[in-house]
Amino acid sequence: MFQINRICCIGAGYVGGPTCSVIAHMCPEIHVTVVDVNESRINAWNSDTLPIYEPGLKEVVESCRGKNLFFSTDIDSAIRDADLVFISVNTPTKTYGMGKGRAADLKYIEACARRIVEVSNGYKIVTEKSTVPVRAAESIRRIFDSNTKPNLNLQVLSNPEFLAEGTAVRDLKEPDRVLIGGDETAEGQRAIRALCDVYERWVPKTRIITTNTWSSELSKLVRLGGGLSLPPSPSLSLSPPPGFGGSCFQKDVLNLVYLCEALNLPEVASYWQQVIDMNEYQRRRFACRIIDCLFNTVTGKKIALLGFSFKKDTGDTRESSSIYISKYLMDEGAKLHIYDPKVLKEQIILDLSQPHISEDPHRVSELVTVSVDPYQACQGAHALVVCTEWDMFKELDYERIYDHMLKPAFLFDGRRLLDQLHPRLQNIGFQIETIGKKVTTSRIPYTPTAGVPRISINPEPPTKKTKV
Repeated sequence: MFQINRICCIGAGYVGGPTCSVIAHMCPEIHVTVVDVNESRINAWNSDTLPIYEPGLKEVVESCRGKNLFFSTDIDSAIRDADLVFISVNTPTKTYGMGKGRAADLKYIEACARRIVEVSNGYKIVTEKSTVPVRAAESIRRIFDSNTKPNLNLQVLSNPEFLAEGTAVRDLKEPDRVLIGGDETAEGQRAIRALCDVYERWVPKTRIITTNTWSSELSKLVRLGGGLSLPPSPSLSLSPPPGFGGSCFQKDVLNLVYLCEALNLPEVASYWQQVIDMNEYQRRRFACRIIDCLFNTVTGKKIALLGFSFKKDTGDTRESSSIYISKYLMDEGAKLHIYDPKVLKEQIILDLSQPHISEDPHRVSELVTVSVDPYQACQGAHALVVCTEWDMFKELDYERIYDHMLKPAFLFDGRRLLDQLHPRLQNIGFQIETIGKKVTTSRIPYTPTAGVPRISINPEPPTKKTKV
């Protein structure tokens, strides 16, 4: 059986970096190199300050970096020396041309495939790790087959990731499944067995599922596990946040919309599009609620936003609801003071300066201040908005915060993070608003925003007409 001794991962992002760090940590006899064209990102991986935050990741990297784990910009050498090449590059949603706003842009995948076939010799296993549309492996294989060379044998596998940001290291060390897809030929099965051998060094065989590449790619989108029956994770629960975020979910749903449209299934495409539309509605609805409660105007008012990442335990802000809530409040002229324990100031300003968020980047510098701690953000604020469920926000001194806010002091719990504290916060004096729950009993009256549709949570019954 072919044995994998050297691994190259193209892409040092949220998938490639943690995945290969854990492989190196669990398989000290395998030489792992993570490569990227972004030199500053590689330098960060080689420093004491990693480019991404994940609980436990720093300890994993430091345990094997420089021993069997390396980060480099020398892409060609790493590919040439590797037995297995992971493709973990970005697959953003297209912003132009056919499929704009829905289809995945595979230009980075194609560039990787062409570079691999150009510099490779001998036998190699090339494995999709990025989230890709169904049959992307077939496109990679066509590039390989059209650029054949003597003594070159490239086998294509699909090994999608099922990581959740914030628990990525735990998900990698104790996965509920590992899915590997490949050709049903003898060569394809040989490649599958070689990759299985790597994972079997720490993952039980019962949790490693093998299938064909088409099914593997589709399973990533629809989250099927090949019939594997597993108990639900105790960490997963339904919650009513102000919209979902992250790099994958929205992109995957839009990919399904495009796939259904291409297959002439307009009703199914419309169904999945509604998931995106409802998410946007939830974000706008929450922002409108803030504006309405603040006497129908936030112009010039200081509003403290606690949390900017799309979820706790990660510094990732991609498609974060905080970005869109900030946009709607900035559109109304609010002065935002933002605090997040892991998101850098430069990232916050960059996200809010994107053309689809703010037409005038100079206005962002006028309206947005990034605070160094939550108490500074809340100093003199009209309202406090919890946008990310960081555990540290449960431990804040809310009496101190209330004393230094303008009155009436509003607290918008966008994550239901402070559910257990709501009675105490009311006693302190906060006017509390949250999602999916009525908290404030003596609510200060306000006038609904003109033109903004409102949803009545507990509508009064219609008055009966008196019979004459």
